[in-house]
Amino acid sequence: MASISEQLYDALGIMVLGMALVFLFLSFLILAMNLVARKFGPVPQVDNTSPAVQPQTSTTAVSPLMTAVITAAIHQHRKKA
Repeated sequence: MASISEQLYDALGIMVLGMALVFLFLSFLILAMNLVARKFGPVPQVDNTSPAVQPQTSTTAVSPLMTAVITAAIHQHRKKA
């Protein structure tokens, strides 16, 4: 029977080997995903014909009718419970 220090040393070696294998596998996986993304990813289209215009943000609020409908639905749901 091996001593406790030999068992701990073996366990440490197995742990380091396992962590190294997982690190290598994940590194290879990330590399492969990046290569596939470059090869099959969408091609950016350059459109220099139009000037750079910032898109307008629409500040649409919820209509008062929709607010009333939602409030009535919540009130009816709470009334059932």
